[in-house]
Amino acid sequence: MSEQTHFSREQGTGNGESGVKSRRGGVTPPVTVNRQPSTIQYLIQQQRDFFATGQTQNIQFRLTQLYHLKQAIAVHETAIINAVKADLSRPDLEAYFELAPVAEINYAIKHLKSWVKPQKVRASFSQLPASTWIYPQPLGIVLIIAPWNYPFQLIISPLIGAIAAGNCAILKPSEIAVNTSKIISDIISKTFNSEYITVVEGGVETSQELLAEKFDHIFFTGGTKVGQIVMEAAAKHLTPVTLELGGKSPCIVDDNIQLDYTAKRIIWGKFINAGQTCIAPDYVLVNSRIKSELILGLQKWIQTFFGDHPETSPDYSRIINLFHFNRLEEFLKAGNIIIGGQRNAETKYIAPTLIDHISWDDSIMQEEIFGPILPILEYQDLGEAIAKINSRPKPLALYLFSRNQDKQNRILQETSSGTLCFNDTVLQFGGKSLPFGGVGESGIGSYHGKATFDRFCHYKSVLKQTFLLDLPLRYAPYKGKEWLIKRILMQ
Repeated sequence: MSEQTHFSREQGTGNGESGVKSRRGGVTPPVTVNRQPSTIQYLIQQQRDFFATGQTQNIQFRLTQLYHLKQAIAVHETAIINAVKADLSRPDLEAYFELAPVAEINYAIKHLKSWVKPQKVRASFSQLPASTWIYPQPLGIVLIIAPWNYPFQLIISPLIGAIAAGNCAILKPSEIAVNTSKIISDIISKTFNSEYITVVEGGVETSQELLAEKFDHIFFTGGTKVGQIVMEAAAKHLTPVTLELGGKSPCIVDDNIQLDYTAKRIIWGKFINAGQTCIAPDYVLVNSRIKSELILGLQKWIQTFFGDHPETSPDYSRIINLFHFNRLEEFLKAGNIIIGGQRNAETKYIAPTLIDHISWDDSIMQEEIFGPILPILEYQDLGEAIAKINSRPKPLALYLFSRNQDKQNRILQETSSGTLCFNDTVLQFGGKSLPFGGVGESGIGSYHGKATFDRFCHYKSVLKQTFLLDLPLRYAPYKGKEWLIKRILMQ
């Protein structure tokens, strides 16, 4: 889940560099290195030197590091939850979502030995009698840049794949989520040697310095604008990137639905973390025949979830900082507020808000909202709704509430989005068997489960020829062979 990331100067902290500690589960450590604070260039070289030893390619080494990470999260569970609550004023249960990577660690540990096996493939006729296979190989030194909205989960989840695939990693947590950044740095420095995995804290200057260096892969979660900056910097070194971005995720509501469940699921998905979730429904596009009934249902579930005064609810989060509070406040000037709209700059509170009479040209429809404001628009015909969605950048998520199988198929076939969810919201993010990622302006590449392992691997094609015989057909002179060679090449 991405966010509206900015490489801002807000809440910058130290560089996160730590001394070398032994956490290798019996694996011989490299030669002792200088423990003094070092530059980013030195950190990268330090990791390249360690990667060159080949230790990270050992399967038992990878499994050991995954176990260490799991244990470290367990030991620091309370501190992680408290840090996230301090940064985002999350309710306890939503803060607990940050520990979701533990399930991914368990999944990786269970399947890693099968993932790393070379995949035997059938040689083509022209390659015979050779054998061929595909060999998964780590990329090397990877940079993982995380956002503030799910600040622990979205740095640890890609790290799991990086470890499982056999890479070294430099982690850059969000300086905006200052408390979580500190706990991430503390956990990583206590768990891993810095020449293997380390954290670099800091603000915009630190991010710029990191992006100026050459990595073997950059994994960035954040907003589209900053994603462009990351991709531009990576292009100078021809560094491959994974960009987990966002966009305006539509929620289409047909008239053939279970109305109460529909309203409940939309409100749940929209207002988790006060709407600061990249796959939250960004706007509702409802069939005009049931618009009034849907609005009543949405209002009902806001009041059911958060009470008549959400500001006092223990289950409702706050906006991360005043910059985003002020940005969201501007959106409240458009349309007519149906429910909500109350705000408090001092506590960074914005009530769960529904807005009607919005036009496609209003500012609220020009950028991802990323907050607790839900515009409601209407359509007459599904084809009209599809055309509107397709005229805009491809979203990270698209939601359709409808019992009609034909309409589900139309949305599946006639729209493009990173993920698609029928009759629910947000749940498509949580599965280890479903790769998660965007398309077009909503992202490049996907992860979760084995897809995260794949993201940090190069699948190298390998051919092994025999010395038992050497067919003369392919060698010059070619006279009299052309017809047979052409026929073999077409097999």
